[in-house]
Amino acid sequence: MKNIDKLIQKAEELQANGLVTRQIADELNVSRETVTWLVTRSKKEEPSPAPRDISVNWSSIGKNSFRLRHVSIAMCDMISGTLEEAGQDVDMVVGIGLSGVPLASLMADEMGSELSVYHAYNEVEDESTRGAFSRNFGDVKGNKCVIVDDVITSGSTVNDVVTKLRESGAEPIAIAVLVDKSGSEEIADVPVNSLVRIVRVD
Repeated sequence: MKNIDKLIQKAEELQANGLVTRQIADELNVSRETVTWLVTRSKKEEPSPAPRDISVNWSSIGKNSFRLRHVSIAMCDMISGTLEEAGQDVDMVVGIGLSGVPLASLMADEMGSELSVYHAYNEVEDESTRGAFSRNFGDVKGNKCVIVDDVITSGSTVNDVVTKLRESGAEPIAIAVLVDKSGSEEIADVPVNSLVRIVRVD
């Protein structure tokens, strides 16, 4: 219960600092439903049952550039098999902001490719405008792209990136993440490669 209490406290702190549900979910590596449960739980006399979710804290990697570089190299090695099987070369690595960007930057350097950054918008009503590529990084058009993020929870953000890449005239060829909580082999016909895949057995 101690860990849940810490998550609740952290979620409430992030909310008090002005972060919205999606940002809190990204920061804690949990689903948006879990964030809603965390921030409302302490306010209810009879809390609802906890959603089925797993919080991922990879700060021991993220706060250390040596570890981050070596994990990024491991991720490059991991996707090399997928790319060889498909006979594909990488033109560009696309990092999903915020947490996927440091990994993507190091991977792009390791692979000798260009770098692009995708910003997922926070809370939007229009599903067609859920995110955009930053103009400060590489243009994805015409490139074969590897998508990089830290954690896949539901897969919706990665699915958005795949859609936006295709709409932009790019070809998404692989997805690389530290942790896959969704258990996906592929998302929108793009293979998912994860260093850790979490499978819940109930």
